[in-house]
Amino acid sequence: MRKESILVIGARGQIGSELLPRLRRQHGAFRVIAADRLPADNVSFRAGPYEQLDVLDPRALGALVERYDINQVYHLAATLSATGERNPRQAWDLNMQGLLNVLELAREKKLARVFWPSSIAVFGPRAPRSGCPQDAAHDPATVYGISKTAGEHWCRYYYEKWGVDTRSIRYPGLISHSTPPGGGTTDYAVDIFHQAVAGKPYTCFLHADTRLPMMYMPDAIRATVELMQAPLASLSARGSYNLAAMSFTPAELTTAIRRHLPDFQIDYAPDFRQSIANSWPGDIDDEAARQDWNWCHDYEIAATTRDMILHLSPNHKLAFNPSPLTDRIR
Repeated sequence: MRKESILVIGARGQIGSELLPRLRRQHGAFRVIAADRLPADNVSFRAGPYEQLDVLDPRALGALVERYDINQVYHLAATLSATGERNPRQAWDLNMQGLLNVLELAREKKLARVFWPSSIAVFGPRAPRSGCPQDAAHDPATVYGISKTAGEHWCRYYYEKWGVDTRSIRYPGLISHSTPPGGGTTDYAVDIFHQAVAGKPYTCFLHADTRLPMMYMPDAIRATVELMQAPLASLSARGSYNLAAMSFTPAELTTAIRRHLPDFQIDYAPDFRQSIANSWPGDIDDEAARQDWNWCHDYEIAATTRDMILHLSPNHKLAFNPSPLTDRIR
């Protein structure tokens, strides 16, 4: 059986920087090729093959796939929601043309599998605010969401017309201690920890009661790997799967942080990102993922908060030390 040779495009991004080491542990460092438009300036990226790549250049992409005999691609390069609203045309070009380049190459080279991330940004004002289902209406309010909606249709089209095995997750807001905020509407839930651990007050760009779906990065990485390992016959969503873990508001996250850092201060100054958040569901129904490939999250808000603070300030003695049995679910 041919061994996997995997390409991770956008390896320096929020997802890629944590997915890459996971895949290298699983498949071997030299069977997982990292690619990004920026050079490798970090030792962790140089632990295996690293290539500078502009995914908008199909010839360079094709040459890289040929050189390493790639048969599986994780295409993660994208412009996120808030950043995309500042330059919609540029966001569309990267998000859409990059995906089409990857899908077309997968068709031509008969690649075994392609992963591409979608987002809760595909949903808009017509979607239910609570328990948003897998098949809820898509009426995105941002160019990011528009590109993700179109991308889901392209993934389904390439699968149904040419048998390209594309797999996708609609990620909620992702929380990570490994990378700084990347220009998303949910990024307050990352930046707030950096400010709290530094002993600084935080000004949140969303209202205190804005509820959004969130996920801690270890869960997101595990979900991605598990979906890619799932038998093809078990998968019913050929566009993208809803994925859920926890939902909270900035006020609720502040309460969780104050269990460890009781002097933390926050105020609120909503900006243009508030209207984006208002268009998204407050929580997601991911029953299809749980049925089709046995998805089950580990981290809720308390465990996420504790782990974020531990990683961002490893010498900090936590004021609250819950039992893992009460703080994590499986």
